[in-house]
Amino acid sequence: MKLPKGFLASGVEAGIGKKRPDLALLVAEGGANAAAVFTRNRFLAAPVVVSKAALRRSGGRVRAVVVNSGCANAVTGAAGLAAARAVQRRAAGLLGCPAREVFVASTGVIGVLLPDEKIRARLPDAVARLSAGGLAAASRAILTTDAGPKVAQAAYSWNGRRGRVVGFAKGAGMIHPDMATMLAFVTTDAPAAPAALRSILRSAVGESFNAISVDGDTSTNDTVLLLASGTLGGPGIAAAEEAPELARAVAEVCRRLAWMIVRDGEGATRVMDVEITGAASEREARLAAHAVATSPLVKTALHGGDPNWGRILAAIGRSGARVSTRRVSLKAGPVVLVESGAPTAYREAAAAKVFARERVPITADLGVGSARARLLAADLGPAYVSLNADYRS
Repeated sequence: MKLPKGFLASGVEAGIGKKRPDLALLVAEGGANAAAVFTRNRFLAAPVVVSKAALRRSGGRVRAVVVNSGCANAVTGAAGLAAARAVQRRAAGLLGCPAREVFVASTGVIGVLLPDEKIRARLPDAVARLSAGGLAAASRAILTTDAGPKVAQAAYSWNGRRGRVVGFAKGAGMIHPDMATMLAFVTTDAPAAPAALRSILRSAVGESFNAISVDGDTSTNDTVLLLASGTLGGPGIAAAEEAPELARAVAEVCRRLAWMIVRDGEGATRVMDVEITGAASEREARLAAHAVATSPLVKTALHGGDPNWGRILAAIGRSGARVSTRRVSLKAGPVVLVESGAPTAYREAAAAKVFARERVPITADLGVGSARARLLAADLGPAYVSLNADYRS
C-alpha cells in the first residue's frame, strides 16, 4: 500500500531498544495542514508537549513527523523536553523547514530518557530512504508489543475527483478511551484547512479510538495526527460539512485501525463488541459500556468463552448509569439472555457458541431512554499478565 500523493515515508534502525527498526519518518513534500488529538493523562510525555506547542506555533502546518519506538520519553523532566526538541531541530535542518513544522512522537517504556543522539545520527539515513512506498517500513518501525503493522485505507470523492485516506497505527497495551501507549497517523490528499481537519478528526476519534479498551489503562503518549497534503486539487475545504465523503473516509480508516488495535490487544484472543441502548443519556450509555469493557470478571469470562451474563449486568449496575431492573434486556448476538429483567429459556450451548467467536456482540438495553453507545474491548487472559509482568526486560 502506498501513501496518498504528496507524502513519503521511511523506517530505519536507530538502536534505541532491541535490534529492529525503531525510527519512522513521515514527510509531506510540500507541507500539510494538520490536526491532532492527544492523551488526557496528566503525565504528558515530552513529545506530546513539544508537538502540541509546535502545532499552535505553525497554525496547523506540518512538514515532517518523526516517530520512535523503544522509549516513551515520558516523565523525564526538562531533559526529556530538550531531547525531543533536539530531534525536532535536527529533522528541520535536514528537510529545510522551521522546527515548528516538525511533529515528534514516541512510544515505549515510561521513565527512560530518549537517546536523542541515536535518533539524530540516523535521521539522514531515514531522509535518504524516503519514498512513496515507505509506508511498510514506517508502520513497522513504530511498533512495540504489537503482533504486526496496522494499516488501513479508504477512498472518497471531492469536486469530481477521487482521493485517498491512508493511516497507520500502533497499540496493543495501555489502551482505553481517554483522548481528546497508542499512536495513529492518518494522511490524505484532500485540500482541507486545519479547522475542517480538527472537526473531522474529533468526530472520527469519538467513534473509533475513543471507543476501544484493551486493559483500562491510558498512556502518557497517545496521539492521533491527521495530515492533508492538498495534492488532490480543487477548491479548498474550509469546514467539515463541505466534505462529508472525506469525513466518512477518515472515520472509516480510524475505525479499521481501532479494531486492529483491540484485536491485537496484548494476549487477546477475542473482542467484545459492547452496545448499550435505552440509556437516559449518551454519557450514561458510555458509563455502562466502559464498566462492562473494563470489568476483569467480564473480560476473563470472555477469554474463557463463558456466557456468564450475570457479570455483565453486575458491571452495568455499578456503572452509575440509570437502569430499569424490570425492563432491562441483554443479548449475545441473536441469543436473548435476559428480557424484562428476567432470564429467558435460552440454550446454554447457543450462548457459548456466540462467546466462542472472534468478535462477540453484546447488546444491553437499559430500559430508561433512547441514548446509546458502543465500545470494542479485548478479553483478558494469562498471556497479558505474562507479557506485562516483565515488559522492561
